[in-house]
Amino acid sequence: MNGTEHISQEDLALYSMQALAPGEDAEIKAHLDSCATCRSTLVDALADVSLIGLSAPQIAIPEGARERFITGMERTPQVARTPASGVPRSGPVPVEHEPQSEFGWLGWVVAAAAIVAALYLGYRDNRLQHRLNESQAQIAQLSAQNEQMSLEEQQLQKLMNTLSSPEARQVTLTETKRPSQPVGHAIYMAKSGALIFMASNLRPMPQSKTYELWLIPANGKAPIPAGLFRPDASGDASVVMPSIPAGVQAKAFGVTVEDAQGSTTPTLPIVMSGS
Repeated sequence: MNGTEHISQEDLALYSMQALAPGEDAEIKAHLDSCATCRSTLVDALADVSLIGLSAPQIAIPEGARERFITGMERTPQVARTPASGVPRSGPVPVEHEPQSEFGWLGWVVAAAAIVAALYLGYRDNRLQHRLNESQAQIAQLSAQNEQMSLEEQQLQKLMNTLSSPEARQVTLTETKRPSQPVGHAIYMAKSGALIFMASNLRPMPQSKTYELWLIPANGKAPIPAGLFRPDASGDASVVMPSIPAGVQAKAFGVTVEDAQGSTTPTLPIVMSGS
């Protein structure tokens, strides 16, 4: 290489990454001292290397590397130059260091930039992960709320279908011995097992007792318990959508007085009935 030739971009890139042999490295240093064009091209190459450093993942320094580096520096012999007279000087000999290029410090800048970028990227990843966790929790909460609303809508729709369907069977229950007194009204859909029961003018019950509604199947099987109820201060009570198997055809409905916890079989007498 002579003074009129410029260094290739490939060699400048290798030089900026300190990847050349010592002889090639020294030759490029000497050329850069006298060539402004190549120095400008080197600055661009160093910018590209800096971008690569910013995108590189952070790698921990191996344990003990710093101590091994310092020990190696201490063991490296220092060579003193001989004066022009040829006679070594007595006493401490100052060590002359090779002049450094004006671009030697840029390698350290690249390394520092890479470390800062890695720390920043790690912090940003943690923030993004935290926000992602918060979003997932909010999605789960909204999903649970949506599911609850869907169940309530289904129950409401089932209630409206029972009240408005022409297939619903409506039965009025009265007290067997005194028809003019307590009255009960049942709306029942055998296909879905939906039942709504409302009663009025009921006599109050002691705390140890309760009314229990029964569905009497048309096939002659045992009565099915259809819910417990106690009248309020006005004598009104209701049973809405009790758990009844779908598809059971009803012959009649009846009401008995049972213990507070209810019963699996009706206790006679039946105080109200209707078919």
